Amino acid sequence: MTEVAIADISPQPPLVIRQLLDKLGLSYQVRAEQPGLPTAQRVQTVLLEDAVGALLVLFPQSQLLDLNRLAELTGRKLTAVKPERLDRMLGKHELVVLPGIPALTSSPCLYEERLLDAPALYIQSGEPGVLLELTTDTFKGLLGKASAARFGEPVSKLRLNLSRPEDDRSEITQAVQAFTARRIQQRLEETIEIPPLAETAQKIIKLRVDPNATVDDITGVVETDPALAAQVVSWAASPYYAAPGKIRSVEDAIVRVLGFDLVINLALGLALGKTLSLPKDQPQQTTPYWQQAIYTAAVIEGLTRAMPRAQRPEAGLTYLAGLLHNFGNLVLAHVFPPHFSLICRHLEVNQHLPHSYIEQHLLGISREQIGSWLMRYWDMPEELAVALRFQHDASYSGNHATYPNLVYLAVSLLRNRGIGSSSGPEREIPQSLLDNLGITRDKADEALNKVLAAEVALRDLASQFGSPN
Repeated sequence: MTEVAIADISPQPPLVIRQLLDKLGLSYQVRAEQPGLPTAQRVQTVLLEDAVGALLVLFPQSQLLDLNRLAELTGRKLTAVKPERLDRMLGKHELVVLPGIPALTSSPCLYEERLLDAPALYIQSGEPGVLLELTTDTFKGLLGKASAARFGEPVSKLRLNLSRPEDDRSEITQAVQAFTARRIQQRLEETIEIPPLAETAQKIIKLRVDPNATVDDITGVVETDPALAAQVVSWAASPYYAAPGKIRSVEDAIVRVLGFDLVINLALGLALGKTLSLPKDQPQQTTPYWQQAIYTAAVIEGLTRAMPRAQRPEAGLTYLAGLLHNFGNLVLAHVFPPHFSLICRHLEVNQHLPHSYIEQHLLGISREQIGSWLMRYWDMPEELAVALRFQHDASYSGNHATYPNLVYLAVSLLRNRGIGSSSGPEREIPQSLLDNLGITRDKADEALNKVLAAEVALRDLASQFGSPN
């Protein structure tokens, strides 16, 4: 019987894994998943496939898996196995996550040779939150006939621009030039070929900054766009707002249910969203664009109300920041259409990393940079540009910090419940962020739970915005 050191931890690795490692004669220790484990020692496991068949790939979480480099090495165009197939395979063994154990599958295995530089390695056991710690020599015994190669890109080499928005314009220009056959000398806006702002959106922006604007003014603008008018009415009639009586008109929706401030920002968000079409491609298991946008806006609506009255920012504008927080993704798909599918495939095989690293590696910019730039180009409120640009920086404390702080909190709450981007680990919510917003953890959870309780109504609203992708 193999000597196995099992720490005081529950649950244990699945029985099939314990039996397999015992059969292979390999010793291991059981460790609880926890922050702070060195990423160079954490083994990321993905199952890829093409027409030839499947390939198990192992690499450290300190690296990004580059599918282009893998294609050069193998001569194969590999992508992540479809979730349904992976679920069936894991289900046969009563596993929840893919273990880093080649012997479990009949697929050939390729591993990143720099894994062997670590003194010990942590691999998935098949049970969420439970890792297996192996010495490097033991890990070698686990690999069997696996092949070694260098194909990972060290994350430390990817220099994200998290704090220099003044460089966004030049970095976007460089990224565009990198994907064109000739050097482009035109101004950025000519190069990117962003469509002009929709006429409805232009009218709403003028109303937003007009202190004398009335309900009649916004009603008139919304009613000139039949699709937008229908959406505003259906929004007010949604079970989410539980309005008494039937909503008969746009004015009725504004006066009785939604209010001027919410409608003007909701209408603006919908008008902007339709300026760029939804990308046909998306990473597997990603929450659909409009569903993610509406959930985030709804959570922010609750978080804003939970803030002390004296600290509260403009509620409609925070709602709009939530509705548009992922707008940069639409812009990336529009500006780099031949390469957007490549981004999607890389997101699928690098779920241990936030999307910014993949976009930086492939394009040299992130969706947050390009989305924020476009807000400024369209003369949107500065609060929106800041909200989009710094939404993943929990410590941001510059101008209009409340807006990106609220987006960070809302996106994190949703992601930690499995809603939103499929890439990146669960996000920590620092106490300092909650303190800056004047919101307790209980109040934040309360705002989230209210939205999740209305999930059916919100999904119905999201379904009205075109294709589910």
